[in-house]
Parts: sequence; structure tokens; C-alpha cells
Amino acid sequence: MKYQYKTQGTCSRLIDIEIEDGVIKNICFTGGCHGNLQGISKLVAGLKPEDVISRLDGVMCGNKGTSCPDQLSKALKAIIAQEQD
Repeated sequence: MKYQYKTQGTCSRLIDIEIEDGVIKNICFTGGCHGNLQGISKLVAGLKPEDVISRLDGVMCGNKGTSCPDQLSKALKAIIAQEQD
């Protein structure tokens, strides 16, 4: 299943997420620090969303109160909540 999440408070504007059989297949950020976000995308591919949330939730970027990794955890939380409804 493919999902799209509009970020808040970060340089990236959008996160496209593909999850199959409970595992992250692909993540693509629009905007932000391209190299870092490509690295994050490759590191989380093959992991369960819950594992990514536990690792990235609360990561901050400067004084923004959030970060691209934190926004990814928020996106995954929203997906999990949506699937439970």
C-alpha cells in the first residue's frame, strides 16, 4: 500500500511511503537534505514501521521541535492508526 504524508516544521515537504506485508518497502522524501534523507530511506527499508518509530520518534533538528526522521515516525504512526480503523 502507498501512502503520502505532508510534513510540518521541516525542510522536507512530503514523504511517500510504501508498505507491503507489514514491512517498509520504499520511502521517498520531497525536499530536505537529499543525501541524508536517501540514507534514512535505505536504512529503514525492510523494517517494520513500529521498529522505525521506536528509533526515530523524538529526533530533533536544531530548535525546530521536530526533524525529518521525527516526521517519518509521525507518518508511520498515522498509517498504523489509519489501518486500525
